[in-house]
Amino acid sequence: MSKELNRFSKTLTQDPTQPATQAMYYGIGFRKGDFDKAQVGIASMGYDGNTCNMHLNSLAKTVKEGVKKEGLIGLVFHTIGISDGMTNGTDGMRYSLISRDIIADSIEAVCAGQYYDGLVTVPGCDKNMPGSLIAMARLNRPSIMVYGGSIAPGNYRGQNLNIVSAFEALGNKIAGKLSDKDYEGIIQNSCPGAGACGGMYTANTMAAAIEALGMSLPYSSSYPAISHEKKEECLDVGHHIKKLLEKDIKPADIMTPEAFENALKIVIVLGGSTNAVLHFVAIAKSIGYDLSIDDFQKISDKTPVLADLKPSGQYLMQDLYEVGGVPALMRYMLDEGMLHGDCLTVTGKTLAENLDSVTSVIKRDQNIIRDIKNPIKKTGHIRIMYGNLAEKGSVAKITGKEGDFFRGKAVVFDGEKEFIKGIKKGKVKEGNVVVIKNEGPKGAPGMPEMLKPTSALMGSGLGKNVALITDGRFSGGTHGFVVGHITPEAFEGGLIGMVKEGDIIEIDAVENTIHLSISEEEIGRRKSNFVPPDYKVKHGILYKYAKSVADASEGCITDKID
Repeated sequence: MSKELNRFSKTLTQDPTQPATQAMYYGIGFRKGDFDKAQVGIASMGYDGNTCNMHLNSLAKTVKEGVKKEGLIGLVFHTIGISDGMTNGTDGMRYSLISRDIIADSIEAVCAGQYYDGLVTVPGCDKNMPGSLIAMARLNRPSIMVYGGSIAPGNYRGQNLNIVSAFEALGNKIAGKLSDKDYEGIIQNSCPGAGACGGMYTANTMAAAIEALGMSLPYSSSYPAISHEKKEECLDVGHHIKKLLEKDIKPADIMTPEAFENALKIVIVLGGSTNAVLHFVAIAKSIGYDLSIDDFQKISDKTPVLADLKPSGQYLMQDLYEVGGVPALMRYMLDEGMLHGDCLTVTGKTLAENLDSVTSVIKRDQNIIRDIKNPIKKTGHIRIMYGNLAEKGSVAKITGKEGDFFRGKAVVFDGEKEFIKGIKKGKVKEGNVVVIKNEGPKGAPGMPEMLKPTSALMGSGLGKNVALITDGRFSGGTHGFVVGHITPEAFEGGLIGMVKEGDIIEIDAVENTIHLSISEEEIGRRKSNFVPPDYKVKHGILYKYAKSVADASEGCITDKID
């Protein structure tokens, strides 16, 4: 084994002044010859409590087998996960975005502290993936991400189901459109087993975009969680991580500005989650590239939405997998000149080389991906909006089905719990702009997703006739005329915290503006009365996060240098 393959681990294993270290390696089963082998940390986000993650420890073991076959040492360790689906609508959701940074910090700490030469991560749920990539960027050692894969569709009374079906069932029940029996039937059958949420929600958005970025193997984002192909991918990782070690190909060689552009274009073409904005801004900053929310708008302006995928469309990731998956889509995009084919990937080959033998999705018998000449939307669904309500920006998800303009009277709620109470009491009417404030990264704290409110609106039949704005964020499963990530947030004196009942709000998804229609004098009066609130928590991780987190327009990073 070439010594170049263990540039880091030999610091521990071959230092004659570290006999205790070597003794401990013998204690974990090393033999003398193992000290010359490169060590690969395998970070699993597996745990029993979440369908997205329940199978990941098994996949990590398979990765270790593949690493061992290549003459390397695979060492499995674990980091956390928080289930977005389970915590949505509860105080537990405040820990979701925070988990991204805990994951990144813990992977960095283990790999740097233990001097691992390379890294393989095995993520499942939403924040697992950006957490993995942030750590890879900080460490800048040969790395590969293995996505845990999507869940199979559920089924009830012949209807395909997914996690959002359960949330929208609540709105239908509130509206009296669903019996108790059918409500329970949907809840019990929406998630049939292991795997991440099946639509183009945040997990699949990030997995597909990271594959386009070049940091996972071809088809990683498409193979279902419980499939022979996913196991084969895990075994193949050993071969590819060895190649990366031999060629000294590191994340900084792969995560270039052009590669980020490829990733962002995939997000737009697939109609992906607004959370991608937060995460890719944070990932880019970790590798030293200053990606901004405005770059998303530039890509969105020239990139169409082509995929008819849930939540706003008909199909699931499983359906895309059956017609060639993300590589088949990328081949079509490459043929159309939409991707940078010369970007390096974790195979050691370029994106174009990876796609050389792949058949374009447009040449297949399918209805999931539209021809570029007949897009679902000519420009992207992600809109970066500014105005007096969002002086530092906001993020909207407008697919075109909602319209491009909304003007209405504000109905204001201090947090999503108050909103749920309000919608049950009939406080929200057609034509309203729902304002949910104090759900930002500092104000919540933790910037929880507003999936429960948007699903309740959809399920109650108000989704097409109401807009919603918030300083919180949205699930990838959210759809409707919604604007989130409003910055500055209410906690920091943002105007969203000063909106009053009956104020007129205008949202223009063509001009990308969000405006509270009151005079500058009135804005000045309201701001002069603003009293900075105290933090809602006084100790623990929520407190530390609130004190350190940057705003949403900066990716909610926690290691910003002032």
